[in-house]
Amino acid sequence: MDTAVTAKKKWWSGGHSPFNVSYGKLMMWYFLMSDAFTFGALLIAYGTIRFMSPSWPDPNEVFHAFPGMGHTNLPLLFVSLMTFILIMSSVTMVLAVHAGKMRDRKAVVKWMVWTIIGGSAFLACQAWEWTHLHEAGAWWGRNPFLNVDGTLASTNFTNFFFTITGFHGLHVTSGVVLNCIILANVLKGTYEERGHYEMVEKVGLYWHFVDLVWVFVFTCFYLL
Repeated sequence: MDTAVTAKKKWWSGGHSPFNVSYGKLMMWYFLMSDAFTFGALLIAYGTIRFMSPSWPDPNEVFHAFPGMGHTNLPLLFVSLMTFILIMSSVTMVLAVHAGKMRDRKAVVKWMVWTIIGGSAFLACQAWEWTHLHEAGAWWGRNPFLNVDGTLASTNFTNFFFTITGFHGLHVTSGVVLNCIILANVLKGTYEERGHYEMVEKVGLYWHFVDLVWVFVFTCFYLL
């Protein structure tokens, strides 16, 4: 009786990655995936409490201040400015990554500097917002804002707000620090010696992730 032998096709025998992704970039993607789960869990928890509550504070009443404008009622204008700054910093990061692929060191420096400025400006805006809310009596365990229906609000709103925006602010701070380190290496010519600017691309992935998360934070707290 003849025995039929079927040869298995060998797709990859090692060496170069079939997806053309370096180890460092792959690990960055793994880290971002795990971080996305953390942010996702926090936002899902917030959404669950938010929509199970019979009433909730109105974002237009909570976030209506603007630096230097006194008691003028400008709902969501300041947070819109914050969002614009962060999105523009993501654009400058894209330009820095592109310049790195073109091996244009001067352009990488220029766009990295602008990215750092954008991230620092966002953090300064967030610091002002936190200070303003704290002066109004809001903090962990304290919520001076009324619900939309005029009833007293629980501290769930402020607890979630300061925890989630604080966690995001920590990520922005880490991103600014990483960008400063990468910029220092660019100025020293480290990546020119290596022959590539992959580190700029990897820190760019992290920065874009931080920007993307802010879109969800902005939607959950400031729009709903």
